[in-house]
Amino acid sequence: MSLGEDSLLCNFPKCRAVLTGFAWVTACSHAFCDQHGSGEFSRSPAICPACSSALSGKLDIVRTELAPSEDYKAMVLAGLRPETVLDICGRALAFWTYQVQQERLFQEYSLSRVDAQVKQMEKLLSQQNQSRELELSALRGEISSLKKVMEEYKRKYSDVSERLMERNRQYQKLQGLYDSLRLRNMVGERDGARHAPPKYNTAAGRPGSHGGSPPFPGCDGDRLFYSLDTNSADGFFHFSSPPAEKGRPFPKKH
Repeated sequence: MSLGEDSLLCNFPKCRAVLTGFAWVTACSHAFCDQHGSGEFSRSPAICPACSSALSGKLDIVRTELAPSEDYKAMVLAGLRPETVLDICGRALAFWTYQVQQERLFQEYSLSRVDAQVKQMEKLLSQQNQSRELELSALRGEISSLKKVMEEYKRKYSDVSERLMERNRQYQKLQGLYDSLRLRNMVGERDGARHAPPKYNTAAGRPGSHGGSPPFPGCDGDRLFYSLDTNSADGFFHFSSPPAEKGRPFPKKH
């Protein structure tokens, strides 16, 4: 309940509902809804759920109607002396004022708790932001180092590409020279074979000889005479006689 509202709230810790119809009020200046008042004050001895005070008196707990009829209003204080009426009104106003103060304290306590939670969350958020900033700065440094490494690799790749292109140019040049020399060599061999003198066979006879004797089968005349030197000639024309048998005498002629 805020200070400007004219309705009381149930003082049960987990209820906090607006009081309507009937309410249970206690001598310790607490008020409860009809549901929780009926459940809590049906036990003996009765204990206030808000402040744990013992309520043993006959009038310590009263179930009252929050919107009484006009007849009730006309007769409830009738016949009482003015000072009694004022005393009753003062006590009723003190009960109301206490409820308002308790509600204000409760709201302040709730606000302080929310404030503490907000501050804790802000602190946690600040720590997380700091850790994220540190991680982000580390990642930025890593990215910067990776960029430097990438630039170095790009430079090396460019150097290697230039060297490869130069080697390719040299290879193409050498290939062209090799092809031209090979073609020139082939043309020279072809021209040499075309202008070379004819070769004559010794078996058919040399030019200017009288006729030609038939060649030895399987022999070339030049190669034959070239292979016979002075040492081999003796062996070629040497005829050996059969060996004489040892121990056999020659026959004598009569």
